[in-house]
Amino acid sequence: MKHTVIMGTILYTSRKPGREGEERGREFFTFTKHTDGSRTMRALCEIEEPEPTVMRDIVYSLDANDMPTDCYVRLMVGDQFMGAGLFRITDTHVECESFGPAIGRVSQKVPFGGDFDGFGTHPIAGDAYITKKMDKTKGPHSRKFRTFLPSPDHRGATPPIIAETNLTLEYVGDETVTVKAGTFDASHYKFTDPEATMAGGHPDYHVWVTADDDAIFLKGGVDGYMMTWYELVELTRR
Repeated sequence: MKHTVIMGTILYTSRKPGREGEERGREFFTFTKHTDGSRTMRALCEIEEPEPTVMRDIVYSLDANDMPTDCYVRLMVGDQFMGAGLFRITDTHVECESFGPAIGRVSQKVPFGGDFDGFGTHPIAGDAYITKKMDKTKGPHSRKFRTFLPSPDHRGATPPIIAETNLTLEYVGDETVTVKAGTFDASHYKFTDPEATMAGGHPDYHVWVTADDDAIFLKGGVDGYMMTWYELVELTRR
């Protein structure tokens, strides 16, 4: 095969009082990078806490310029089928064909109406990869960060439909980071939601990713009421 592969496991733990360090979920991800520069991310996410449980399957592809082309989402909430949807991103709009018990069959076509940075898929590995859209040559700085996504819910636990969010993303700086999967040169970013563009407003979200072109998630956590932590515990490249 001519493509290269990155595979990893991210552990989700709690930082809530009385539950510090307790496992609350996990994520298994794979990136394939093709010879034309395009990539596909596959992710299985399992969230055990808080109830109801969430299990999400994602297949998400980007072109050589790291712009999204298509995304498939399948969602189980409380171990019951919530919905499945296919998203297609063109030069002018995003399309969705989705179905689920609560929404029936839904067809959508939404024009961009301007520039945007990417497609938010909800897996932690995807949160890390989208930080590549920040220009680190400018040094530490922040800017508005516009994305489309398949759910406005923090956990992505609603039937797949087209949503939009306008967070602020800050490049904090570079440092060396050690996690269970090893020691890496890393870039530190922070997502904030000062205008509460996600449902209820998203607490501050810090992420550290590899400083190379692969932008692999290393560690991170969400403040506020969520009080959760994520860490890369396994990594394989081939």
